[in-house]
This record gives sequence, structure tokens and C-alpha cells, in this order.
Amino acid sequence: MLRAIMNTINKIKRAGKKLYDNFHNDTIRRNILGAIPYWIASLLVGLIAVYYGKAFTWAENLGMSIYLKHKYLLFIIPPIAFIIAWWLVKQFAPFAKGSGNAQVMAAIEIAKPNNEEKLTKLLGIRIIIIKILSSLIFIFGGGVLGREGPIIHISSSIFRKVNEWLPDWWPKISKRYMIMTGAAAGLSAAFNTPLGGIVFAMEELTKSHISNFRTSIFSSLIIAGLTTQALAGPFLYLGYPNVAHLSNFIFIPVIIVGVIAGILGATMGYYVLKIIKWKDGFKKTYQSILYIVVGALILATIAYYIDMRILNSGKDLMTNILFESNKHLPWYLPILRTVGIIICNPMGGAAGIMVNSLSAGSTVGAVIAGWLHASASDTNVLILAGMVAFLTGLSRTPFTCAILVLEMTDRHTLIFHLLVAAMIANMVALIIDKHSFYDRVKERLLHELNKG
Repeated sequence: MLRAIMNTINKIKRAGKKLYDNFHNDTIRRNILGAIPYWIASLLVGLIAVYYGKAFTWAENLGMSIYLKHKYLLFIIPPIAFIIAWWLVKQFAPFAKGSGNAQVMAAIEIAKPNNEEKLTKLLGIRIIIIKILSSLIFIFGGGVLGREGPIIHISSSIFRKVNEWLPDWWPKISKRYMIMTGAAAGLSAAFNTPLGGIVFAMEELTKSHISNFRTSIFSSLIIAGLTTQALAGPFLYLGYPNVAHLSNFIFIPVIIVGVIAGILGATMGYYVLKIIKWKDGFKKTYQSILYIVVGALILATIAYYIDMRILNSGKDLMTNILFESNKHLPWYLPILRTVGIIICNPMGGAAGIMVNSLSAGSTVGAVIAGWLHASASDTNVLILAGMVAFLTGLSRTPFTCAILVLEMTDRHTLIFHLLVAAMIANMVALIIDKHSFYDRVKERLLHELNKG
């Protein structure tokens, strides 16, 4: 018995020595040390994504509850909230404005040692703080924005800072890879869509393959996702909509939705850029404030007299039409949701645009389903197709958009329906602009950085 115990101890010692020797092998040591920063950053991203998400939902619900009780406050609170959200960005972090995707794309492009000052303007601690504060105040006021774009921006900032904090003796890690992985981890944590994060990194950020950092990005997405689920519980962003017993001819209305939502998404991005370019000509601060006030009052007027559903992120709108029996919406709601984004995004505050695009697209699908007198399950398919098509028209990333919505709903039987909507939208969006909204904004940001 004693001899058996001693033999076991000796085996453990030999295994430990072998592990120790292997760890001192340069390649293994570099691989392990190289992975640790990704793991730490992913853990931080998961934590911040959960608590920022809770704060965002709380601010959104608080603002809406106030407006439902005292509707006249729509003409008072939004102008003030929007001005504060804009002022925070202008005063403390000018590149925290907008969604954040374009900032990440620009940072990836200039991630070189001689561009540290420019990178700090795009990604950093100040960006994180102002992005959170500005977006929370913006959504409290009823702004048409989401939290997912800001989370991507925040996540890339976290990954970059973790990379910066590494001691000199630590194996060098590519800044570009860290930023890309941060964006993918942020998207995964925001929507609970790890596959969407991977496809997003390939299709939107790298424009190529990810073989050089596949292990890092996979492990980062897993850690960020597990952290999110550990704190928030397992969840689907949009739940499990019913898509059983579909019509044999459902692909025809899916194509129609893809065309209309794709054009509408691209058109929305086109006019947002037009307004941003027009605002670049403002020389006085009061001009920006006047635009914000007028925009806020237009939103308030529409919400007061026509439909309150023009306000906020639109997530509740999506879940309501997916799961309530009354799914068909008035014809004007897609226009209102689109107009809301066109007004709010150029204001200069931190304003995500992804979930708003999904919500606008969902209304397109619901309206067309109503015109066609579609069944409940067919209507759900058209709603999801509209979400994919609208976001594709804006971003020109059809596979990312299809996979995102697929993972949000766990409706794998719809993969072909969603891909059809995405590909159709991607083609028709070329009528409006050959380049995506994010590419256009990225070029503007790079111009601002070089000019500054």
C-alpha cells in the first residue's frame, strides 16, 4: 500500500517536472502568456456589458414611464437630455460620438506604433466613461439609439488598455488583433451571439481570414459570453418566436421584404451622413444646440400626436410584435423609426445604431405581412427577414446580420430565409451607395484625425 502511494507521488512529481519544463519551453510560454491578456480583457468586457446593459434598460424604462404618466414632459426632458449627452462628448471625448463601430474600424486601420496619439483619441478609458454616460442620458431622454454599438466601442477600448498595461518583459501582442478581438467579444456579449461575433470579425473588421488569431478570438468570445451568462443568466436576445407551419411560398414575401428593408436601411445611412456633413459647416456652438433642440421637439411632436413607438431603442417593439397576437403595424411606423434614427444619430451624442436598425426592419416585415394577411408564423419570418435586410442595407455585412438574428432567436430552420433577405438587401443597397454606412463614417473619422 505504502509502495503504491509512493509510486503515485513519484508519478505526480515527474508529471509536475515535465509541466514545469514544458512551461519553460519558449513557444509554450509565449502562447500561454499571450492568451492571458485576452482572457482578462474578455472577463472585464463580460462584466461591463452586463451592468451597462442593466443601467441602459433602467434608464430607458425610467424615461418612458415618466412620459407615459406626464406626456407633456416630452417637450421638456428630451431637449435637455440630448444637449447634455452631446456636451459630454464634445467636451471630454469627441470621438465617442455615434455608434462606435466606425471608430473601431478606424483604430484597426491605424494600429501602428507611430499612431498612439490618434489611437488614444479613438479608444481609451475616457472613451469608455463618456460613451456610457452620454448614451445613458441620451436613452433616458427617449433618444432613438441602442447600447450594442457602444458596447463594441467600449470592448475594443478595454482590450487596447489591457494590452497597454502589459509589462515590458511580456510577449508582444498585436494591437490590431486585440482591438479586433475586443470588438467581436463586445458584440458577442451584447447580443449573446458568439458565432455572430466571429463572423463580424471576419466580415466587417478584418475583411479577410482570422487564422493568425483564431485561438485568441475564440477563447475571448467564450470567456466574455460565459461571464455575461454567469451574471445575467442564459438568454436569447429576442426569445423563441414561433415559425412553425410556414407557407410554401414564404420566400416570395421574404424577397419583397429584403428589397424594401434593404433600400430603406441604405437610405437611412445616406441621410444620416448627409446631415453629419451639413453639420460640419456649423461654426458656432449655438447651431449644434439649435439642431438638437429642433430634432428633440420633432421627435416629441411625433411621439405625442402620432405614435410613442418612435422613441427609444426599439427592442421592446421587436419582442412585442414577435410574441403578441396583434403583429400587424400601421404603414407609417417604419418611416417613423427610420426618421427617428436620422434625427438622433447625427446629434453628436453616443448613439448606437444597430438595434435601431433591427427594430426599423422588424416594422417593415410586420407591415408587409399585414398587407399580405400572413399567418402568425409567416409574419414572424418576415419580421426577422426585415431585421436582417435593414441592418444589411446599412452595414453591407449580410452574413453577420443573418447569423446575428439567427442566434438571437435560435431559429436555425430559417437560415436560408435570412440569408436570402440579407443577400437581396446587400444587392439593392448598391442603388443608394456602393459603400456601407460604417465605411463612410470611418473615412470621415480618419480625415478628422489626420486634420487634427
